[in-house]
Amino acid sequence: MSRSTLTRRLFFRIAPVVAVTIALVAVFAFDSATREINKIYDAQLVDDADVLLALLQHSLQKPTGKGAREIPDIDFTANNQSGFGQDSDDFADAHMFRGWVNEHIAVYSNNAFGEDVPRQKAGFTTLAHHGEMWRIYSTSLPGTAIVFEVGEKIAVRETLVANILLNLFFPLVALLPIIGFLIWYCINNGLSTMRGLVHHIRIRSPDDLSAIPVEGLPRDLLPLGTSINHLLDKLAHSLTLERRFSDLAAHQLRTPQAGMKLLLQLLDRADGDEERRAIMSDLVLSNDHAIHMIEQLLRLARVSHHEIELSPVNLHDLAASVLAQFGNVINDRQMDVSLEGDEHAQTNTDRLLLTLMISNLVDNAIKYTPVGGRIAVVVSSEKEVCRLSIRDSGPGIPSDYYDAVFQRFYRLNTLQSEGSGLGLAIVADIADRLSAMIALATPNWGKGLQVDLLLQKSK
Repeated sequence: MSRSTLTRRLFFRIAPVVAVTIALVAVFAFDSATREINKIYDAQLVDDADVLLALLQHSLQKPTGKGAREIPDIDFTANNQSGFGQDSDDFADAHMFRGWVNEHIAVYSNNAFGEDVPRQKAGFTTLAHHGEMWRIYSTSLPGTAIVFEVGEKIAVRETLVANILLNLFFPLVALLPIIGFLIWYCINNGLSTMRGLVHHIRIRSPDDLSAIPVEGLPRDLLPLGTSINHLLDKLAHSLTLERRFSDLAAHQLRTPQAGMKLLLQLLDRADGDEERRAIMSDLVLSNDHAIHMIEQLLRLARVSHHEIELSPVNLHDLAASVLAQFGNVINDRQMDVSLEGDEHAQTNTDRLLLTLMISNLVDNAIKYTPVGGRIAVVVSSEKEVCRLSIRDSGPGIPSDYYDAVFQRFYRLNTLQSEGSGLGLAIVADIADRLSAMIALATPNWGKGLQVDLLLQKSK
């Protein structure tokens, strides 16, 4: 099923509104025209009554005694001279007058009502006569018994209103296609900006995520264009990081794999059991290093795609559970590990990511602390911050490299080479997602590395 275009949808929503508006205008025009024509024709009746009364006043005041007198059509002469013919006759038939003296008709037009139709009250009245509606104006001559009536068929007024509306209707009907075309054109032209925006979005590719131009966008579309540019910027940044990460990961994984391949070749050429055992030991270490690298890569990918779920976390209890996970390694290396500080320090954060961050920090501390060395984990609470400090007695990191060690795959030449260069990078990514702060320093015992993790304190 094909979908209608936005232009068509808007047209079929606007066109009925325009049609209804035109219909309402026509109704109001009809009502207004009817009222105005009634006013004009009523005023004309008043003028006609005044003129006829002035002309016939003298004859009405001096009755002849011959009864009611009929006055011929006033358009008789016009019919013969102007050639108006039937139209003039119709106009004359639509008008009548009667002059009353002492409650009897004294003078009347040839189409006037008979005395069976009683004299109307002063002013305007409307009555039906022989199936037709008439508008009657009645006026009296002050101080006399003379009353004069002038009447007009209402059909004359209705015909005039109908003619006016028809004269307006037919041009309007002829203009409707033009109005429809103009509506369609305006909508289509107005949506050209949106089509341009769609075109700019459609031509973007993973290799071209540059911002779309928003300078010429209307105010209504500007937030959309700005939001799309923000999204493109995030996508470009994300793709850059992913590509850089893939390249670096491929390079870093190639090294242990090449080492394992070389060890296998040496193992195949080994002469004695002692040499084979030494090669097998190196092979196990190289495999462990590759596995550790892969685990760190998976952790890094997990950090990037994990959905944040905030919950209250007791920092002291979480640190204790992480240290318990490294219990066997700590015992094997005969390390002095301690956990102290505020047992009630609590932060509102994502438990899984915080556990992963502390685990990486403890793993780094154990890895670079010599056998029999010292590791101290201290939890403290300040005004609005919880602090977790992990201190070790390893070789430490020179202060000039504090920023560099958080980069992916960065390793100091002064440190042991078994590290993947991802531990602190993972910690930095997690800290960024949890809005936490990390600071590096030297422990107060003068040697090693101290990592301070600052988290927002629960309220």
